[in-house]
Amino acid sequence: QVQLVESGGGLVQPGGSLRLSCAASGSIFTINTMGWYRQAPGKQRELVADITSAGSTTYADSVKGRFTISRDNTKNTVYLQMNSLKPEDTAVYYCDADGLTMTMVRFGSWGQGTQVTVSS
Repeated sequence: QVQLVESGGGLVQPGGSLRLSCAASGSIFTINTMGWYRQAPGKQRELVADITSAGSTTYADSVKGRFTISRDNTKNTVYLQMNSLKPEDTAVYYCDADGLTMTMVRFGSWGQGTQVTVSS
């Protein structure tokens, strides 16, 4: 079983910055892709950014140039640096990861979510 725990959300003014972290723990052999999704009230969950084990990244058009995803494979942790935040970035942000457990079973896990609110 693999657990993901997010941290770093909060309230920030427009134009401000936040850094989200997500640590994976449990019976992990390898993690392939780690990513961040978000869900605003009344909207579907959408991909914000993801990163492969080799460091290849994907970003939603709405966050390109403002957000940066990175990961520390030694800590099984993924980060999301969010700059120039806008009110439309307000959402619950979820971390996800997929890979193999120590028993060579594929896993896909989600974190519990962390609230990001951008407001003056």
